[in-house]
Amino acid sequence: MSFHYLEQIRQTNPLIHCITNYVAANFTANGLLAIGASPLMSANVAEVAEIQQFAKGLLLNIGTPNGPENIEAMILAGKAANQVGIPVVLDPVGSGATSYRRQVVEKLLSEVKFALIRGNAGEIAPLAQIQWRSKGVDAGAGEADLAEVAKQVAQQYHCIVAISGETDFVSDGQRVAKAQNGTPLFPKITGSGCLLGAVCAAFLSVAPASAYFDTVVEATMVYAVAGELAARTLNSTQTGTFAVKFLDQLAEINMTSAEQQGRVIYA
Repeated sequence: MSFHYLEQIRQTNPLIHCITNYVAANFTANGLLAIGASPLMSANVAEVAEIQQFAKGLLLNIGTPNGPENIEAMILAGKAANQVGIPVVLDPVGSGATSYRRQVVEKLLSEVKFALIRGNAGEIAPLAQIQWRSKGVDAGAGEADLAEVAKQVAQQYHCIVAISGETDFVSDGQRVAKAQNGTPLFPKITGSGCLLGAVCAAFLSVAPASAYFDTVVEATMVYAVAGELAARTLNSTQTGTFAVKFLDQLAEINMTSAEQQGRVIYA
């Protein structure tokens, strides 16, 4: 595939508003800076709607749902983003773990129009009413065809869906792309999926809506290739080193290396 949007991020430095979890906030902000975007981290109900007047993308991540005010901030920000036409990304962290998280996701999906829903298999499968043995915020295990799950959820919510894992699946409800880069070190660092949601928001912020499918494919593959490159000289216990080297690779990666290393199959 041909890449278009990574350099646009670096040229335009889009501001990405993240209402995300406190576990991943610092890593997410540093990752956005590494790829050339500008992070803004706020969940204050007094300002989240106003922020959408100058933000270029919005991430809503439910990793640490800290009560009604936090969810209200997400809805206010999401509706304001919809009004001004900037893309909104939902990361339904742990949505298969508790009934409260499922209720939060259902409320967000009923009130906000999302450009992308991104999560692991244990977070996306419940949106398709598919049984999946999740463990907290981990992906867990199940028997479903994840390409079909991505396609079904994309059709249901009229958006792009990305399922992250050993293979990443991206669908617009009709097409499915499988990105086969990455590293087993990703699930060993906190916030790798959360940062991917923010990176996708940055890519979407510089793309037209008509190109969102290709844009998310590009974002997920650039991200996975950067992880692969960061891990190539490390062993399985060097998780702290990997986190730092991964941020370095996000800053260093370019379109040429992404195209050379990327492995994407379209179904």
